[in-house]
Amino acid sequence: MKTDPRAGRWLVTGAAGMLGQDVLAVLKDAGIEAVGLRRADLDITDPASVRAAVEGAAVVVNCAAWTDVDGAETAEEAATAVNGTGVRVLAEACAAAHVRLLHVSTDYVLPGDATEPYREDAETGPLNAYGRSKLIGEQAVAELLPQDGYIVRTAWLYGEHGPNFVATMLKLAAQRDTLDVVDDQHGQPTWSCALARRLVELGLAALKGQAMGGVYHGTASGRTTWMGLARETYRLSGLDPERIRPTTSAAFVRPAARPAFSVLAHERWADAGLAPLADWREQLAEALAAPAFTALGDAARNRAANGSTG
Repeated sequence: MKTDPRAGRWLVTGAAGMLGQDVLAVLKDAGIEAVGLRRADLDITDPASVRAAVEGAAVVVNCAAWTDVDGAETAEEAATAVNGTGVRVLAEACAAAHVRLLHVSTDYVLPGDATEPYREDAETGPLNAYGRSKLIGEQAVAELLPQDGYIVRTAWLYGEHGPNFVATMLKLAAQRDTLDVVDDQHGQPTWSCALARRLVELGLAALKGQAMGGVYHGTASGRTTWMGLARETYRLSGLDPERIRPTTSAAFVRPAARPAFSVLAHERWADAGLAPLADWREQLAEALAAPAFTALGDAARNRAANGSTG
C-alpha cells in the first residue's frame, strides 16, 4: 500500500508573514496537518529550538526571512543572521532528521543585468546586502541538502496579508490624481497565494519522489515593469490606468541597489511534472477579487467618483 504523501506533518516557519499565512491556508484546504511557527515562536538561529521543531516533520517550508531590503544595507550582519545563518541551522536540522526543506529565496541573488530570463543554474551575483544574505542561505541548503533541499526563488511578491506594491497603489489611488511609477525595472509580479499553492505542490511531488532537489523559480509567467503592474492594477480595479505616469529609477534613489532585470526562467518545473505558474495578469485578476484588495479598490473608486483625489 502506498503512503499518502499528505499524511505527514508540515512545519511552516515565518507563519505570521504574507506568504506564511497563505501556505498555511493552502495546507488546511488540502487536508494536510501543519504547524505554523511565528518569529516569536521559533528563533531559527537557535539550533536546539530548531531541532525540536523539525523533529517528526515530513516537510519544512521556510518562509522566515529578513525582508527589509534597504534596512539590510546598514544591518547586514543582522540580515545575514536570519537569511544565512538561520537557514543553515534549519538545513542542518532537516538533514539530521531526514526532512525535506522548501526554502523561499529571491531574485536578488542574481546580478539583474541580463536581457533574457535567468535560468535556474545562472551565475549568481547579488547587488546589495539583502541579496548577499539570501545567497548565503541558498548555499547552505545546496551544501547540506543536495537531494532534499528545494530552493524556490520568487520576486515582486504581493498578497492580502502584508504590505506590498499592489495594495500601496490602490491606497494611493484614493489620495492622489496621478502617480509616478518606475518603468525601467523588469520583473514578474507574483501573487503570494499562487506561490503558496506551488510550494505545497512541490512538497507533495518531493514526498512522492517526483521532484529532485535544487533551484526552482517561483515567479509568474510573462513580464512587465512596476509601471505596467500599477496600470494593470488600476485597469482591473475600474480605475483610469493613465493616472500612472512612467518615470525612471533615478527618480527614486534607495539605499539598496535594485536589479534592472528580474525576469526568471521556469524550465525546472517540467522535471517535477508541474507547469510554470500562470501569467502575472491572470494571477493579478484573481488576487484583486480577494476581500482586502476589493475593499481598497472600492475606496479608490468612491474617492475618484466624488472628485476627492488630489
